Amino acid sequence: MKQDFLKFPLHLIFHPFSGFWDMKFERKGKLAVSLTILALLVLTTILQKQFAGFLVNFVDPRMLNSLDDLQYTLLPFLLFCMANWSITTLMEGEGKFKEIVMTTGYALLPIVLINLPMTFISRFMTQEETAFYWLMNSAASIWFVFLLFVGIMTVHQYSPSKAFLTLFLTVIAMAFVVFIGTLAFSLGAQIYWFIYDVYREIIFRA
Repeated sequence: MKQDFLKFPLHLIFHPFSGFWDMKFERKGKLAVSLTILALLVLTTILQKQFAGFLVNFVDPRMLNSLDDLQYTLLPFLLFCMANWSITTLMEGEGKFKEIVMTTGYALLPIVLINLPMTFISRFMTQEETAFYWLMNSAASIWFVFLLFVGIMTVHQYSPSKAFLTLFLTVIAMAFVVFIGTLAFSLGAQIYWFIYDVYREIIFRA
């Protein structure tokens, strides 16, 4: 159990090629661990927006909403997993949906590990030191993208070029789904208000 929840995730982010290979073929990864990392990302994001130093925190405390942080973290995660599964199914990928979820979750670990300490450190930073804060956040994001690339390449057994193409098409698919969803929501809202106005007109005339 300790191997699954502590050692293996740390091994994977520092040795991604062998780590993702072990996750897929040696069954060392756990879905529960991946979802735990996702939950920790939500938590650290909320803490970062609420407690990061004012020199690096541009969020109005009066506008903070933890439900928004939850929504803007979980929805992109689920949308990416579904879009990638859809694309890779058409491109002969070998990864299952569960493996895509696990890969994405494990790849988020560097952001979780860097978010919390940098939130604390930022409270004591001077203006000149804030560059270090942004550097570490950028490093965490780049690390995440690299891990995600290696993970997708490994679980689907793709070449680097095909993995890159798959990720590119996944982003396009995500944008398409968001566009369709926004369009459907807007159309639904217009239909609702049209029906509501017709109803009010009938009531007033009656």
